[in-house]
Amino acid sequence: MSQRPPALAGDPVDAIDTPALVVDLDAFERNLDLMANAVRGAGVRLRPHAKSHKCPPIADAQLERGAVGICCQKVGEAEAFVDAGILDVLVTNEIVGTAKLARLAALARRARIGVLADDAGNVADLGRAATAAGVVLDVYVEVDVGAGRCGVAPGAPTVAIATAIARTPGLRFAGIHAYHGRAQHRRAPAERREAIAQAAALAADSRAAIEAAGIACPTITGAGTGTWQHERDSGVYTELQPGSYVFMDADYGRNALAPDEHAFEQSLYVLATVMSAPVRDRAVVDAGLKALAFDSGPPIVHAAHGLEYVQASDEHGVLAVAPDAPPPPIGSRVWLIPGHCDPTVNLYDWIVGVRGRRVECLWPIAARGALA
Repeated sequence: MSQRPPALAGDPVDAIDTPALVVDLDAFERNLDLMANAVRGAGVRLRPHAKSHKCPPIADAQLERGAVGICCQKVGEAEAFVDAGILDVLVTNEIVGTAKLARLAALARRARIGVLADDAGNVADLGRAATAAGVVLDVYVEVDVGAGRCGVAPGAPTVAIATAIARTPGLRFAGIHAYHGRAQHRRAPAERREAIAQAAALAADSRAAIEAAGIACPTITGAGTGTWQHERDSGVYTELQPGSYVFMDADYGRNALAPDEHAFEQSLYVLATVMSAPVRDRAVVDAGLKALAFDSGPPIVHAAHGLEYVQASDEHGVLAVAPDAPPPPIGSRVWLIPGHCDPTVNLYDWIVGVRGRRVECLWPIAARGALA
């Protein structure tokens, strides 16, 4: 069952039905412009990660500002974006299984499609699917540069996979995927800088080894919202994949920034309504576990002195009211900053775009729930 649109364009903000996923369009657009301007002329391409927003109108806004394409994590996400007219998509994941591989290859009849590999058997499967569909897939070797997730070790294992890709009909070796996910939320600027310096060195060594084997390595792609400036300035990365910068969240807000690091604004909120205030020091809102992701902690109550989100159940969020704070009346609204933006967005069918005190647009989250 699809969620009902929580508002209509032109409605006052106070008319938005809650809980609702709301974007402050002014802050959102400043974030888009900041990233586009910071990358322009720096010798790197911007390929934002759409797993953060899952929303084709946002991808369109990024492409209009110079992005070369987008990233996704799942075939279903890629299908939603290609259906919406996005024609250059990199699936930054390993895709395994006959059905998924056939769907991935079918997309390459309509768009340029890239995918990752870290296993020779999977490379062979990708080649068979591409050949059967009569297409060519861009395939990148995923190199583990510190994330400890997918990816082969730098050096000989990377060369082996690159060689397998280059020799497989239906595939085009496109380069190296070198994303350091663990570095994104290291709190100290020096820790993030050092992590990416190490990742860049491993990526550069891997490129050199691939080229020594006689294989051109045109692209080194990676980076995230927490570290993108370091990859941009490394002289190694040729493409950047930040995603959360369009929205931000409470966990990214905990990162300390160096004086030379750009600060993005919080633009994403879950708008909630106070539905109960049984005692002076407690209020209850209509946004609980089914309205917010809690893997990075509870949300922060935005611009409200003395209110703290302290407890959640399925459909309830409990706010503690400080002794020196006025209790929020029943029916009043609170703006919650999610702990983690990506999985919070995945809970909704609609993003409500507001400018000032008016709803300006509703955007469908077309790739929501694309788990396969």
